[in-house]
Amino acid sequence: MSEITINIYEGMFLFPQSATSDLGGASQHVLDHLEKVGAEVVSFKKWDDRRLAYPIKGNKRGVYFLGFFKLAGDQMRTLERNLLLSEEVLRFLITRADHLTLEQMEAAEGREAIADELKARSQQKSDDLETSVRVTTRADRETAEEADAPAETEAPEATKAPTEEAAPAETEAPEAMEAPAEEAAPEEPAAS
Repeated sequence: MSEITINIYEGMFLFPQSATSDLGGASQHVLDHLEKVGAEVVSFKKWDDRRLAYPIKGNKRGVYFLGFFKLAGDQMRTLERNLLLSEEVLRFLITRADHLTLEQMEAAEGREAIADELKARSQQKSDDLETSVRVTTRADRETAEEADAPAETEAPEATKAPTEEAAPAETEAPEAMEAPAEEAAPEEPAAS
């Protein structure tokens, strides 16, 4: 009878940049694959969003997820096959994590951070939608057009009135300029 060896593995999973719009779906995709083969996830987190060294399937940027998990050695082939067949995962690398202790792996837990990021993004999207999208009905548009129409007819009259008043002010201006000139005329010094 053969013994089943349970090993601790470290896995890096690369998704296209489009996965940033659905981080929850991308992380759940990996977790589902791990669950299918009976892996016990020790920790899982979004590692980074980076520019790739070279384009992979037309993608110049990618989102990396890092996971530590326990898995039976004979199930590794099945996991690798499933990840290779997945159309969502661009690349993956799985190695044994003998160099880390279990405490170090648990310290890398980041599922709460993914949930917080998802919550922040959904809040930002709802705020953006509230400020940028305004649904109007036909009655709202007609009311707005009626409110704008009188303002347009009043505006030309308002511009005519100041020009008519400005003309008399110009004729008075030369007289006003002459008066200070007379006052400013120097007086002849008194003979001493």
